[in-house]
Amino acid sequence: MASQSIYERIGGRDAVEAVVSDFYDRVLDDPLLEPYFEETDMDQLRSHQAQFISVVAGGPVDYDGDDMQTAHEGMGITEDAFAKVAAHLEAALRENGVPDDDVEAILTEVAAMEDDIVEA
Repeated sequence: MASQSIYERIGGRDAVEAVVSDFYDRVLDDPLLEPYFEETDMDQLRSHQAQFISVVAGGPVDYDGDDMQTAHEGMGITEDAFAKVAAHLEAALRENGVPDDDVEAILTEVAAMEDDIVEA
C-alpha cells in the first residue's frame, strides 16, 4: 500500500481550508502584517493559499497563482514579516491538528521560498 500524502493524512480539502481560514484570521489580526493586505482581494488570496498549501502537502491540486517572487514583488516584505507569517502558519497548522512531522515538512517548503518573498 502506498503511503498517504500529508494532504490525505491531515484530512484533505476541508482540513486545508480550515488551516487557511485560521491562518488569515491570525495574520489579519497582527498589527505588523495587516497593512500588507489592505489592498488585497482576500477571497482570491485565501483560494491561492489553499491551493499552495495543498500542493506543498502533496494534494491533487494545481496552483494557478503567480510564482512567489512575482506575487510578492514590490510589497517590501521584511524578514520579520516573513517570520511572523511562518509563525502564524505554524500555529494554524498545529491548532488544526496537523502532526508535528507534517508541520515541519510544510514549514520547510515555505522557508525555502524566503529569498523569493523577502525584499533585501
